[in-house]
Amino acid sequence: MAAYIAVSALSHEGLVREQNEDSLTVGPWTLCATVTTNPQSLLFPLGPPCVVAVADGLGGHPGGEVASALVARRLAAAGPDLDGEESVREALQTCNRAVYAAAADTPELAAMGTTVAGLVVLEERVVVFNVGDSRVYRVGADGLRRVSVDDSPPLPPGRRTTSLVTQTLGGSLGLTFVEPHVRDVPLAVGDRYLVCSDGLTDPVPEEELSALLDRPAEESERADGRAAFELWKAAIEAGGPDNITLALVRIGA
Repeated sequence: MAAYIAVSALSHEGLVREQNEDSLTVGPWTLCATVTTNPQSLLFPLGPPCVVAVADGLGGHPGGEVASALVARRLAAAGPDLDGEESVREALQTCNRAVYAAAADTPELAAMGTTVAGLVVLEERVVVFNVGDSRVYRVGADGLRRVSVDDSPPLPPGRRTTSLVTQTLGGSLGLTFVEPHVRDVPLAVGDRYLVCSDGLTDPVPEEELSALLDRPAEESERADGRAAFELWKAAIEAGGPDNITLALVRIGA
């Protein structure tokens, strides 16, 4: 059987926010400002570029859901041309300019912005990227390892999370040029990745995420869906303080 990419994903407003300002890209498919509690599972052949990304609209700013949806849809459209680090950087710069341009046309959306994190699965490698504090993790035999870089100030002693971000696409910072974090990671059959917004990582410690993602005996889309549901459930049981969006990506054969 040919190698393939399996993605199990969901998006939910959590228990506190009035609406879901997160958006999700999986290949050509997008989920914007929508609530799902049952993980959606999609399969793609390994070979053509496949982008999986989470965009988290800035809370407290009008139009967060507009900014995240704009970025998710642009990344989905650009996906087939994302063949390496440079094309991913260019796509993120284009998204950043597009958010500012859309905000300029609508004064009440002047401060809208979004974080983004994701990966592009290629035939022999994965291009990981992020702007802001949405995250990408690699799930391996040694547990969970973060492969994205948070754009946030240093945490004081005893603090695990922060609500501040130093870089976004759009937003009130006025940065029409951003410095996205982009890196190549070698790919192997059996690799798994978690792409998520901080609605998952703020309330759920990484140690708990790692325990929930211990490789199940059954490697299947059904097992991935169960794991995605358990991650969401952990965030809800921790109070669900923010929108929760996540995608589990597995390279199967």
